[in-house]
Amino acid sequence: MEQAVADYLAWALNDPRIERRHLTGSKDRGDITGVMHDGQRLVIEVKNTTKLALSEHMGEAMEEAANDDALFWALVQKRKGIGIDSPAGVGSQLVCMTLEQYALLLNHGLPLGPEEEDLKGTEQ
Repeated sequence: MEQAVADYLAWALNDPRIERRHLTGSKDRGDITGVMHDGQRLVIEVKNTTKLALSEHMGEAMEEAANDDALFWALVQKRKGIGIDSPAGVGSQLVCMTLEQYALLLNHGLPLGPEEEDLKGTEQ
């Protein structure tokens, strides 16, 4: 699954630097390396499990992003019944992250929300 995701992203993003990361021991830094967003590394954890354990696996992705000093992270989860033997199948797998992480990604890594002064008087 890890190799299929790496190959798909390298193809989809036209970036041969994207590859499956070699095991690094106790300070794991994710399964896929070379993915960048706005000049920042994006750690990707890949799971092919029969039982969904999203909270646990997302926690693992967050920890691995911290180990890699990466701002962005994502979990790619294999979908039951969807094969990975074609680009369409690999591209149909799930990508999971917190809403905060998604907003940070959409905001190009900039701090979220308005300045604190702007919040005064807006609470109801």
